[in-house]
Amino acid sequence: MAFFRTCDGVGRRDFLRAGVAGGAGLSLASYMQMANADQLNKGAKAKSAIFINLNGGPSHMDTFDLKPDAPNEYRGEFSPIQTNIPGIYISEHLPKLAQVMDKFCILRGVSHSVAAHQLGTEYVNSGNRPLPSLEFPGYGAVVSKELSGDPELPKFVAIPKSQQRPGYLGVRYAPMNTSATPSIGSPFRVRGMSLGSGLTVEDVEKRNNLLTKLDRTFGEFESESQLLDGLDQFGQQAHAMITSSKSRTAFDISKESPEFAEPFGKSGLGASCLLALRLVESGVRFITVTNGGWDTHRENWDALSTRQLPPLDESLSALFAGLETRGLLDSTVVYITGEFGRTPKINTERNGRDHYPRNMFMLMAGGGVKGGQVLGESDEKGTLPKNEGFSPDDVAASFYHALGINHEKEYKTTTGRPVMIVRNGNVIPELFA
Repeated sequence: MAFFRTCDGVGRRDFLRAGVAGGAGLSLASYMQMANADQLNKGAKAKSAIFINLNGGPSHMDTFDLKPDAPNEYRGEFSPIQTNIPGIYISEHLPKLAQVMDKFCILRGVSHSVAAHQLGTEYVNSGNRPLPSLEFPGYGAVVSKELSGDPELPKFVAIPKSQQRPGYLGVRYAPMNTSATPSIGSPFRVRGMSLGSGLTVEDVEKRNNLLTKLDRTFGEFESESQLLDGLDQFGQQAHAMITSSKSRTAFDISKESPEFAEPFGKSGLGASCLLALRLVESGVRFITVTNGGWDTHRENWDALSTRQLPPLDESLSALFAGLETRGLLDSTVVYITGEFGRTPKINTERNGRDHYPRNMFMLMAGGGVKGGQVLGESDEKGTLPKNEGFSPDDVAASFYHALGINHEKEYKTTTGRPVMIVRNGNVIPELFA
């Protein structure tokens, strides 16, 4: 509970979270992560991670788990095509991904029971089924806590924003949101990282000093607040981030050659993937990319074929190939998922598919993940895993394993309650070469 409220009803904790006190984007520095590496698996290949959230829930039946022999009311309008791995087929609207199937793994038969967008998103962004009594930290917060990083760069960047929250770890492990999507070929400026619009370093330092005074004023009331934990370093980190040429260069995708950028296309997703690659190359530990539009209750096949699948195909294939070209695929684990799948049986009234968590797909690549394979299987109508299947918890445990983080490690909440990073998951050994 906040001790004070502003005139619009926002509490002091929310006030700082929203970035009002910092002004001009300075609140980005309060979201920088400051933990050191701890208890890592030194044999892990991945040093960084890219998490791509397909917001809305993509249809497994029309992308990576087609059922061409299913009855008409299930099958859908798309046909499967052969990938560059014999025996593996994906949607005809993913031809570029089909040619780089050797670089990623498809997980089929991933299953859970949370059919609401927000709760499903919280689940797949943390690897823990949501609880009303506890907010679990997302992957980026845990990676920020466990892995060391370059002091001139944030450890956790969200393009443009992320559903991943720091949870009980506290706001110092929250992401730095870009709050905008880049465009290929154009310089990309992130609030608080560029002195645009006439803002000077002197202006930064004045606002910086103001926040310090505010924190001292309220410190006696909130000395134990995790939200304020780490804000003593606000000044030096904000100044370093804003004035660092390394930060400005890392975010400037216009510096990429036209030849390298061309395969990413012109979409916002493509530009975001190119920026994610560039940030990994610069030393950022964790990047989320959010891509919406996958809630296809109506006109599912038209939406997928004309709007959703072409940029996905272009962006992911370019990301995998680009990481490999730059020598980063082995050291970067990539995880792509929505919050659930969509109903195998077609909603004929709306020519669409509805929410369906009982069966979905996920993709993983890089960081020691063995590409060119499909793990798991769904039944002949795509309704359920054919055998045991996988849970989001299992995939989360595997994701952390790729980064050398023990998913069974315990943290403590503010009340002293011990909680494992992933409570119910098991590493999927077949994922790794």
